[in-house]
Amino acid sequence: MTALNPALNVEQIYTGCLAQGAYFISCQGEAIVIDPLRETRPYLDRAEAMGLSIKYILETHFHADFVSGHVALSKATGAPIVFGPNANPEFEAHIAHDGEILKVGTASIEVVHTPGHTMESTCYLLRNEAGEKVAVFTGDTLFLGDVGRPDLVQKAASMTQEELAGILFDSLRAKIMTLPPSITIYPGHGAGSACGKNLSKETVGTLEEQLATNYALRADMTREEFIHEVTDGLAEAPAYFPMNVAMNKKSILGAEEVLAGASKAFDSIAFKAMVGEMGALVLDTRSPEVFATNHIPGSINIGIDGQFAPWVGSLIPTDQTLMLVCENGREDEVITRLSRVGYDRVLGYLEGGIDAWMANSLETDQVLRITAAELAKRLAANPDLSIVDARKEGEWTAQNLPQAKNIALDDLNAKFSELPLEQTMHIHCAGGYRSMIYASVLKSRGIHDLVDVVGGFAAIKETPGLETGAFVCPSTLKKQGSEEFAQAGSGAGQGIIAWFKNLIS
Repeated sequence: MTALNPALNVEQIYTGCLAQGAYFISCQGEAIVIDPLRETRPYLDRAEAMGLSIKYILETHFHADFVSGHVALSKATGAPIVFGPNANPEFEAHIAHDGEILKVGTASIEVVHTPGHTMESTCYLLRNEAGEKVAVFTGDTLFLGDVGRPDLVQKAASMTQEELAGILFDSLRAKIMTLPPSITIYPGHGAGSACGKNLSKETVGTLEEQLATNYALRADMTREEFIHEVTDGLAEAPAYFPMNVAMNKKSILGAEEVLAGASKAFDSIAFKAMVGEMGALVLDTRSPEVFATNHIPGSINIGIDGQFAPWVGSLIPTDQTLMLVCENGREDEVITRLSRVGYDRVLGYLEGGIDAWMANSLETDQVLRITAAELAKRLAANPDLSIVDARKEGEWTAQNLPQAKNIALDDLNAKFSELPLEQTMHIHCAGGYRSMIYASVLKSRGIHDLVDVVGGFAAIKETPGLETGAFVCPSTLKKQGSEEFAQAGSGAGQGIIAWFKNLIS
């Protein structure tokens, strides 16, 4: 929590899985929530504990990467939902005008319309009781290290990404870069988000720092240069983004209501029957190493402790029914995190987990895993050993094992024909998270002659006998974005989604 003065506080509620920052601002008995996640309890609990009434719920734009809980929070508190100009929600909301002032205690929030990322994109400028500009909540207009991508709403806005980028240039120069350099920047996302290309790991900064380091705020940058640099190298947006935008425009259930309907335990026999009858996909959210030991045949592994929500959103059809295998006691967490990205068709979970499944003598499958040292031995014995690098192209270009073939998880379906299916595939990613997803997808298609390399490239580059190429600084690989962005699964396309649809049909 940041104390701006004794009566004014700002708390950033940061969710690492989505690399998203929500904000809870309080002043003299009143509070404002900015860009809340779908579950309402964190905000209600804070308000109750601090003796505050939530006065407004502010949205910077219609989010694409997560589902907001603004409707449920408004119903629970009576606080109006506020959007900036051009917003068109299907529920009751206050559409503020540019420059409108909202009071919270003795402090105030100014509505600053900054179109470009989307046409309704709005920042919120915080002034203390003396009227001083102390902070600005920039949503997806300005990040630390980058700006919001202008390609997500081009079709809906009947504009090209270049036209939207030009509008964003104007917004930044006229509305943000003119603020006091000392002002605190509170962005909507940090590194790992698919809403930008080169986001910083830092989640709070100053305008002065951004003016000095953010490529998009360069003082001598022309409008044409900005358009080119901001649109250059944009990865394909995750397939779930349009669904989330649509959900955020509607009056939908809160996360707590979704949880109440989905938190149903099924014993092993009922679970198996449910999967067959409903055409459900079995999503196993345990860690890669545990999944490898024993899992339900045909299940897909996306571990809850990694970039869970972005990968689910990138790989699984948005209308897919799901049955869950979780670590005991984490079922509600998984359901809640799925709801954050709009996956509400969870039928239930396996009661007792994989142990209960095995206790009923039901079939299981495994993934063979070897160390990087063992990989070195195998490569020494067979220089033609089949090695597949599941990382993104940018990670591969930065440094790689020359004997490996780069077919990223994102491109798995599109480049499936390039896989060396006639050989035993040794699969690695950066650390082991994506490679197990990769292996589970292949095994669900009946491809079992594969091996997962424990520790991924991090272990490979430290292992004698595995000579990697020279490292190329990621800053020179602008088209690929940051490593964190790469690991978030931002480029997975419709091909893999179609693949999953075929799996369960």
